[in-house]
Amino acid sequence: MEWILLASALVAVGFSALLGSFFIKGTFSFLTKKTKGNTERFSSQSKPIYGGILFYSAFLLCALIYYFSPLYSHDEANTFVALMIIVSISFFMGLADDLLNTSPLFKFIVQFVCAFVLIKTGIVITISPMTWVNNIITVLWVVGIMNSINMLDNMDAITSSISFTIIVPCVIMQIIAGEINIDTMVMVTVSGALLGFLFYNWAPAKMYMGDNGSQFLGILLAYIGIKYFWNGIQITDEINYAYNAKQFTMVALAFVVPLTDTTTVTINRLLKGKSPFVGGRDHTTHYLYYRGLSVRKVGAVLIALNLIGVCLAQIIMYCPDINYNFIYVLAIYPITVFALLYINTKVTKQK
Repeated sequence: MEWILLASALVAVGFSALLGSFFIKGTFSFLTKKTKGNTERFSSQSKPIYGGILFYSAFLLCALIYYFSPLYSHDEANTFVALMIIVSISFFMGLADDLLNTSPLFKFIVQFVCAFVLIKTGIVITISPMTWVNNIITVLWVVGIMNSINMLDNMDAITSSISFTIIVPCVIMQIIAGEINIDTMVMVTVSGALLGFLFYNWAPAKMYMGDNGSQFLGILLAYIGIKYFWNGIQITDEINYAYNAKQFTMVALAFVVPLTDTTTVTINRLLKGKSPFVGGRDHTTHYLYYRGLSVRKVGAVLIALNLIGVCLAQIIMYCPDINYNFIYVLAIYPITVFALLYINTKVTKQK
């Protein structure tokens, strides 16, 4: 069945690249965004924001292929439906925001709906024997990651490449373990779509992903985070609930860049009496640029940092007998990354 995955990846890359070329050459002014000087987008140039359309189109193609392929199992029907719902409403919510500049309340409502759908279909973070605690943590995670990925989309190729570093290692480990299912198919296809999109999004970008793309990736990464990092290990007894350092360390490692950026921006803006949800050029990405790195080098640094984190998280996931002392050593990595990037925002002046 690996040939289906390979074919899906190649189709997604080609489809994304061709569709992106069509949009760039076309005159679709209603989806061309000129970033104002006081927003978080670093570039001030007008660029098409079709990224999410590329991702969502590839996702629908993937769903169609999977449904009619030998890989499809009726046991996965709930997961299949849940993915279709949350990805669709997230994409269209982002698209509505790009076109109509919707209110933050509208975004939060849709994000809560996504979390509710996951909970109703049994896709819940398990850290406690108490269901209500797990549900609350799941809602906070979904809303938090969707906004974190959206906030990270502030410089060419950052969000797309970081998403790629989280998804691809999961795909590789799934294939090695022989666990080929709907999740594997979706991750393979979206990875291909991201690769095709990065051809246009790498600095200097010819295309942005827009909120339609960042919200699509946000809910997908929230879902992957629940299935393969929060719940990536077996909880064997109640003593391990909520005290299991493996879960928290894995999540902190795999999402080290988006979590660091969001936490840093939130702390700094609150200290200045500003809302964390108002855009600005005060992200960790921006301060690396102010430090003297080019936009491409900023992307390369953050890709390396997150890829190392994801690989370390995979070690924890696939080594069930790993010593807890080693877990605490690995936990030093996300703490160090956060400390260095946060300190850089304090010692580097904006330009």
